[in-house]
Amino acid sequence: MTSTEHILAEIPLVIRRRVKWGDCDPAGVVYTVTFSEYVISAAELFYGSVFGTTPQRAKDEFGFDTPTRALQFDFRSSLGPDDEFDMTVTVGDIRSRTYVLDVAARTPGGEDVFQAALTPICAARGERRAIEIPVRWGHSPDTKVSMLRDSLKMFIDIFAIRWNALSGKYARWRATSAL
Repeated sequence: MTSTEHILAEIPLVIRRRVKWGDCDPAGVVYTVTFSEYVISAAELFYGSVFGTTPQRAKDEFGFDTPTRALQFDFRSSLGPDDEFDMTVTVGDIRSRTYVLDVAARTPGGEDVFQAALTPICAARGERRAIEIPVRWGHSPDTKVSMLRDSLKMFIDIFAIRWNALSGKYARWRATSAL
């Protein structure tokens, strides 16, 4: 059995997709709206890769949904039935409630197919309310961070910076009036 979509690499996430006959119009060209489905599917596979489980199970666990705020495309070439292309998914930007997933699609031969940017909003699961992007903090036994040692070092650094500022070791910035 041949898959129409499978993951080639995890970091960065690369997905190979084969165009199905039903994805195309009578002229044999992929419907424009179908590219949206390709990008949403790539995003779902990205979530599965990041969370190590199915996307909806992860969203249930963290208590958020990801409705789309924006989706933009730059089409470079067309695709037809049985054409294969690879989508590389990377994180373009992270804000407090949204983030951008950049999707670059190329043929296996390296020809650009499209560039897309998907901007989901983090929303409370089952509500229409934006929330901060959830962060799960955890402790790794292999960490090189020591809570006590590193907190003390940061306190000393802040104290030294403040002392140097008060003793005039830094040039002072003065606002000038534009009157």
